[in-house]
Order: sequence, then structure tokens, then C-alpha cells
Amino acid sequence: MTQELSPIDKAKFVAARRSVDYIEDGMRVGLGTGSTAAWMVRCLGERMREEGLRITGVPTSSRTADLARKMGIKVVSLDEAKWLDVTIDGADEFDGDLNLIKGGGGALLQEKIVATASDRMVVITDSAKEVKTLGAFPLPLEVIPFGWQTTRALIEETLVNMDVLGREVSLRMNDDVPYMTDEGNYILDLHLRRIGNPRQLSLVVNQVPGIVENGLFIDIADVVVIGHGDGAVEVRDLADGSVREGHVDVDESTNIFTDI
Repeated sequence: MTQELSPIDKAKFVAARRSVDYIEDGMRVGLGTGSTAAWMVRCLGERMREEGLRITGVPTSSRTADLARKMGIKVVSLDEAKWLDVTIDGADEFDGDLNLIKGGGGALLQEKIVATASDRMVVITDSAKEVKTLGAFPLPLEVIPFGWQTTRALIEETLVNMDVLGREVSLRMNDDVPYMTDEGNYILDLHLRRIGNPRQLSLVVNQVPGIVENGLFIDIADVVVIGHGDGAVEVRDLADGSVREGHVDVDESTNIFTDI
């Protein structure tokens, strides 16, 4: 390990470590994308090595697929798996009803398809991602490149009638060229500051020609695992309303940290 984990990385790690307890032998598992999901993939690989756990993974991005294979996880497509037992993924924001904003890592389309093809979605995150009202984090929209400027203009017009505080729309860039998703699409980020009615906004923006999908995950997440920098973990289950607290020890000498 090249350096000691920061408190935020420890929070992500302990949430990830706790989340893999939901995975049982023989399961088909959706593997999310992003920094917290990467910890989860590492923790899952560790369980497989130490316990002989056998699972099949369906990654939500090429980055996750590469890491999963490196960890020794069998990777298949969603078409091959057909349906999943659980998907574990991060979030950029979540509210008290477990509505999410996702897509900061640029994989929202595949993430939403995989999550909705699962019996259960477990969200792994740190406490800083919890908000009273969604919208501080820019809302990503995946759009086709053809006519994207027209699509942006239509979105800006649509936002006039939405319950939001801001209406700035920007094209996500990768250095000096547009960021491109695994599906060959662009991402427009909506700087809304506050989303008064996420369900309505999700339905309305998806009617704009050129938009493939938006980063609002409504009624998809079932459980949120919240990590803290001191190793504390809180698990909230939407189905039964339960809140469970625990603690995960962070042993930075373990193999999971060797190439960090």
C-alpha cells in the first residue's frame, strides 16, 4: 500500500465490506461502477478466495468488468444471466426514501438496467451523500450524439416548467472532447440545485427526443449501507423500516489494499 486510507476511503471501504454479506454462494450479482463499487468488487473477490464463494457477476461498465476479472470473478452479460439476485452499487446522492442520483461515473444507463433486473438493489455509500432533497449533485442524462445541442435546448425549455432551482445544462467533457459512455453516447449534466419532484422530472425528461436515460433511480433501491470514516456502518432497509448499526475493522495490511 502506498499510503494510508483517508477517512472518506475508509467510509467507502467499510460500506463495501458490509454489503458483500448480502451475497450468498451461487448468486448472480450485479456489480456497480464507481469508487465505492470498486471496493465492493475487491471485497467480493476476497470472500471468494477465503471462503470458496462461487458467484456470477454482471458488471455495469467495462471498468468494473476489468476489475472483476482481475479479482477472479466470473463475468457474464446480463443477457446470459437473464435475472439477478442482487445488485450492489454506489450513489452520488440519496434521500430518505432511497431515491438516488447516479451517473457521476458515466455508467447510469447500464447501472439502471442491471439494477432493475435484480430482486434487490443494495446501495453502498458514505454519510456525505445523504441529502434531504436531491439535486445538489448534477443530474446526468445519457443522450445520443446526433443532434445533442438540439436535445440540450429542448431540455432547457422543459426545465422551465419543472420544480427545480437551476436550469444550467452542460456537456460532460473528457479533456477537450466529449465524454463518451460504453454505449457510445454523450452525457449532459443538469445543474438543478434542488429537485422538488424527482418522480415527475424523471418521467418528463425521458420524453425528450435524444435522451436515452436519466440518472434518477426512483423506487429501485431496497437497502442502503452507509459507511463512516471511523469504521461505523449503518444499514437501512426500506422494506421493513429497520436501521441496524455495526462496525467494520479496517486492517490495511490485508491483501485487498496491496495495490492501492
